[in-house]
Amino acid sequence: MIPRLLQRYKEEVVPELGKKFGYKNSLQAPHLEKVVLNMGVGAASQDVKILEQVSSDLAVISGQKPAITRSRKSIANFKIRKGMPVGCKVTLRGHRMYEFLDRLINVALPRIRDFRGVNPDSFDQKGSYALGLKEQSIFPEIDIDKVSKVQGMDVIINIRSGSREESYELLKMFGMPFASKTKKDSER
Repeated sequence: MIPRLLQRYKEEVVPELGKKFGYKNSLQAPHLEKVVLNMGVGAASQDVKILEQVSSDLAVISGQKPAITRSRKSIANFKIRKGMPVGCKVTLRGHRMYEFLDRLINVALPRIRDFRGVNPDSFDQKGSYALGLKEQSIFPEIDIDKVSKVQGMDVIINIRSGSREESYELLKMFGMPFASKTKKDSER
């Protein structure tokens, strides 16, 4: 079964982007390569159970077992030694990537309290988009009663495109709720 967002990409988004940017071939259109979910857990150096809880939450959210990330160097002020577990991450590709992005855009982001949209300026030079979430409980798969520690996460959407504008249009056509730029922002 093809994910809803992937089907929409093939049938609606690619032709629309082709008209807007004048692509001669549909393969020139920007496309998603991968989505990386990352949770940094500094408190895991003192209590391993926190890392286990966060890891299981990330597994439920992504549908894939996360890899434990370890510190690269020792930091005395944070009581971290080289090689200690400090977080977990998951790289999603293919159908799981489109399913996750669909749930993020249509279910999770609207559940954020006082949500006004995501920052449209978070694209890097190559067109990839980075998004920070303050808590994992916005996903409906997470049982709020079982959450012992509210944990934030980073979502990096790696897009193969020629520019920021093309990546912005791709995510906008997927339904990403970008915040509108105010007059104060445009003066900067």
